[in-house]
Amino acid sequence: MALDGLIILDTTGRPIVQSGFHSFPPAYPLLHIDAVNTALASAKRPSDVDPVIYVQGLNLESPSACCHMKRGELRYLCPVSGDVDPLYAFAFLQTFVDILHEYFGHLSAETLKDNFDIVYQLLEETLDSGGHPLTTSPNALRDIVLPPSLLHKVLSVAGVSGLASSTATSHPFASPIPWRKAGVRYNNNEIYFDVVETLEAIVNKNGTPAVSTVWGRVDSNCKLSGTPDLLLTFSNAQSLLDCSFHPCVRLQRWSRDKVLSFVPPDGKFKLMDYRYAPATASAVAQTSIPFMLRPTVQIDEHGGSVDLTLSSRLTTRSMENVFVELYLGDGASGASCTASHGASWSYSPKTQTLVWELKQIVPSANYNIRGTFSSTAEHPRPSRAFRVRFEVPQYNYSAIKIEQLKLTGEVYKPYKGMRGSSLGNIEWRW
Repeated sequence: MALDGLIILDTTGRPIVQSGFHSFPPAYPLLHIDAVNTALASAKRPSDVDPVIYVQGLNLESPSACCHMKRGELRYLCPVSGDVDPLYAFAFLQTFVDILHEYFGHLSAETLKDNFDIVYQLLEETLDSGGHPLTTSPNALRDIVLPPSLLHKVLSVAGVSGLASSTATSHPFASPIPWRKAGVRYNNNEIYFDVVETLEAIVNKNGTPAVSTVWGRVDSNCKLSGTPDLLLTFSNAQSLLDCSFHPCVRLQRWSRDKVLSFVPPDGKFKLMDYRYAPATASAVAQTSIPFMLRPTVQIDEHGGSVDLTLSSRLTTRSMENVFVELYLGDGASGASCTASHGASWSYSPKTQTLVWELKQIVPSANYNIRGTFSSTAEHPRPSRAFRVRFEVPQYNYSAIKIEQLKLTGEVYKPYKGMRGSSLGNIEWRW
C-alpha cells in the first residue's frame, strides 16, 4: 500500500505545506483541498464531516479518497487512490503530527512557515517518492535533520544545509537499534512513566451504565545512559487487554509472563496503549462512573427549562475541569441560567450548545445549575443526553502501579517515577 502524499492546511483552508505528488497531475492535490473545504463549508459543524471523503478524479475512471483530520488549528490531508486501507493513512498522519510536535512543540501556521526547510526535510525522510513511509522514529530523525535551534538558524544564514553532519562517533543510523541513539550519556539516570486513562461511557436515565470502557496509555520519558535493557512489571497486568506497544517491546515476553521487556528509546515516547477490563466474575463488568448527575429537562412551546445537580462519588480525590454540555436543538436562540458555587455557564449560538463549566468538584458537595432556554421552533428537540467531560489528577481507574523495574546491560541503578491521571467522556441520558 502506498500513500499519494500529504497536505497541511491552515485555519482558512489554504495549503501551507504539501509533498511533491510527482506521479500525479498538478491539479490532483487541488481537487482534494477543494473537496475538504467544500465539505466543511456545507456542514453545520466540522465534526459532521466524514473523515474519509470521496473525490471525483479528473476523469471518471480515476476516483480517489481524501483522509483528513484536525489537530490543533491545522488540518492534515492524505489523498489515497487504489486499494489502500484508510487506517494506514491515518496512522501515518498521526505519526507525522507527533514528529512535528517533537521538533516544534506548539504547531501553528506561523511555526511551519518559519521552519519550511525543516518541515520539507522531514517530509522527504518520512515519506518516499513512491508513497511509502520510511524513517518515523524521532531519535533516528534527529540524527538526519537538525531540530530548530539558534545554531540551525546561524547555519541557515551561512547557507549551510539543515542536515546533521556526520562524524566518526555519531552519524545517521550509527546505532544497531533503530529507536535509540548510540553513546547516550546522562549525569542522573532516571526514567518516568505517565499513565493516562480515559473513561468512555453511556449512562441510562436511571443512572446505571449501559456501557463503559477505559482506554489507557503509558507515556515514558527516558534519560538513561548507554544501552539499558529494562524489565518492567506492573501490578494488575492481567486486566490490561487489547494492548499495542512501541516497537522496542518484546511481544513474546508480554504474551508469556505479562511483563514488559525492552530497550527504551532516548527521550519521550509512548510505551503502550491498552484497554482496562475489571477482573470480576461478571462477564459484563462495568467501570463505575465517578459522579452522579440528576437532570430535569422540561420542554415547552418555543423553549424549555433545565435543572441539573452534579455530585462526586469519589471520597478522596477532586474532579477538575468539568464540562457539562447539552445541545439545545435546531432553532435554539438563547439561554439564561444560574449556577451555584460560582461556576460559569455559556451558550454558543454557533453550535447551539449550553455549556456548564466547573473548575473543581470536591467530594460530598452538590453543584447545581438551573435556567431556561428559548427556541424559534414551536416544539424544540434538544439532545436526549448530556455530554460530561472531566479530569481526575493522580488517579487511575485500573489502580495500575509499577511493582518492579530491573535493568541489565549497565552498572548504574536508575531512579524511576510514575504519575497517574484520568479523563472522562460520558454520555448521560435523561
